[in-house]
Amino acid sequence: MSLYLGFDSSTQSLTGIVLEIGGSERRVVFQRSLNFDRDFPHYGTQSGVLPHADPLVATSSPLLWAEALDRFMGILARDSKVDLSRLRAVSGAAQQHGSVYLNIAAAAGLGRLDPRQPLVAQLSGMLSRAEAPIWMDSSTTAQCAAIASAVGGNDALARLTGSRAFERFTGPQIRKYHEQDPSGYAATERIHLVSSFLASLLIGAHAPIEPGDGAGMNLMDLAAGRWSGVAMRATAAGLDRKLPELAPSWSVIGRLSRFWVERYGLPPASVIAWSGDNPCSLIGVGLVTPGRIGISLGTSDTLFGLLRAPRIDPAGASHVFGAATGDYMALVCFKNGSLARERVRDAYGLEWHGFSRLLRDTPPGNRGAIMLPWFEPEVTPPVLEAGVRRYGLDAGDAAANVRAVIEAQMLATARHAGWMGERVVAIHATGGAAQNRAILQVMADVHGAEVRQLAVAESAALGAALRAFHGEQVAQGREIGWEEVVAGFVEPVARVRPDPSSVAVYAGLKPVYAACEAHALGRGPDPTPLVEAFRSGLDPD
Repeated sequence: MSLYLGFDSSTQSLTGIVLEIGGSERRVVFQRSLNFDRDFPHYGTQSGVLPHADPLVATSSPLLWAEALDRFMGILARDSKVDLSRLRAVSGAAQQHGSVYLNIAAAAGLGRLDPRQPLVAQLSGMLSRAEAPIWMDSSTTAQCAAIASAVGGNDALARLTGSRAFERFTGPQIRKYHEQDPSGYAATERIHLVSSFLASLLIGAHAPIEPGDGAGMNLMDLAAGRWSGVAMRATAAGLDRKLPELAPSWSVIGRLSRFWVERYGLPPASVIAWSGDNPCSLIGVGLVTPGRIGISLGTSDTLFGLLRAPRIDPAGASHVFGAATGDYMALVCFKNGSLARERVRDAYGLEWHGFSRLLRDTPPGNRGAIMLPWFEPEVTPPVLEAGVRRYGLDAGDAAANVRAVIEAQMLATARHAGWMGERVVAIHATGGAAQNRAILQVMADVHGAEVRQLAVAESAALGAALRAFHGEQVAQGREIGWEEVVAGFVEPVARVRPDPSSVAVYAGLKPVYAACEAHALGRGPDPTPLVEAFRSGLDPD
């Protein structure tokens, strides 16, 4: 049977999954993760991010990502105990929006990497910018305004690219670099996304960008599937000469280069275009038909689903990207995901089992106590000044704060996803916190829909491996449907059904939460009367 390898280079870790597929026999035969802070402490990252004096700036090291890829391949060759000569194809996912800047030496340097030397030692001379801005960066508000103005406003930009100008998107980050370091920008020969950078390391040449990931840059004409001249000109001079080509999601972009073949004894397997973590998660949770949504509980929390045609969020807070299926995907991103849950856990000296116990022991609705857990600047809704807001919530009450952070996160996903226009019949839950049944119960009750817990929590890496399988099959001339591609890997291991009484409680809490959010954003009155009315059992209206 054939093997297929999928990666996910997320904010905090690199995960790899190997699938064995032969006819109806399908299984995961190897899975391993490397944590950036723990396993590569010499980079000094904190939750995968380099420290910076400006809280709005978030960067990481491309060398860290490369070193992790090299080490993982060594572990795979040494510890997997599978016959890697059967490896047919490799693909990957990476955190979206982050950008890597390479100089003119990279084109030749990638092709002559020495398998006798560590990968990272050979890359520093290819970087025109030592650090890579990542999706957590919120420092480009001025650049967003300039780009939007140049294309006719944010509504026009959203219709063109699928999203308004967002601080974390690649286009505004490129414009900031062009403005603040013009000589560094001039020395940049190629600007990669994290996904195409890592794919380039595998094939030993500049890799193309896949449209699902390219749609997260404010630079791609979403409907046409090509770079937008209008958006590129609004971003930086000469940008059209610095971006890689776009290639379909199922494209074979090359083979594992001599570096990997000789260094680790791997076969020259096909490399399928890498994509972003969110487009890959769409496949990894089996969302290949409309009507179901996925919620990924990771560093950021994301809600996403398949769209047959592009649809734009009128509030401008959400996104439409390309999907690996050739369709579109809607996505709503919440920056304060696991980092917020961890901050609450640590604030009260809890371990995860204690956190879960307190969540189970507090009543749905939390007696009207609400938290807005904006520990970091938030993207949905846009909040540039970090800070936790509490309404009717005692900061000293550990149990109430535990439930408040979870309820706030689930209420936010429900509030900010209505524009998708799809009736939610089921939710596919993934990510690290999806293993916590108490959290999934709140998710089911808030959305009033069954939550399906998947066997493989690492949906982005799984989706990448399934994309490797799909791309290799297409390259062989076989027509294969996506339901067949995902079969055997996305069946739920558990189902969490909504409790009708809790659903009713949250129906009453939703307008209270909305009022708290509006007040915190300066768009509404003090919600205290609504909080008190809910607490006393009165109709908030």
